[in-house]
Amino acid sequence: MAALLAYLGTAASMAAVAAGLVWLGRRVRRRGAGGEVMGPFEEIWHPAAHRARMKVEVQEECMVPLPSPGDPYRR
Repeated sequence: MAALLAYLGTAASMAAVAAGLVWLGRRVRRRGAGGEVMGPFEEIWHPAAHRARMKVEVQEECMVPLPSPGDPYRR
């Protein structure tokens, strides 16, 4: 009986960790906050993807928003 409880406890712990990782992955994708968390690991294990992500971030920072057509402060 003790062995069965130990097995069920281990299985429940592993299921809880897996569910937590799934939840965290969905949250990061929805909010787009994965770069800050996974950036160092991506740089170590997949440098090409890290360089591509850095190029995209630089391009996003360089973009200038266009003024609205009816904007009174339009130059």
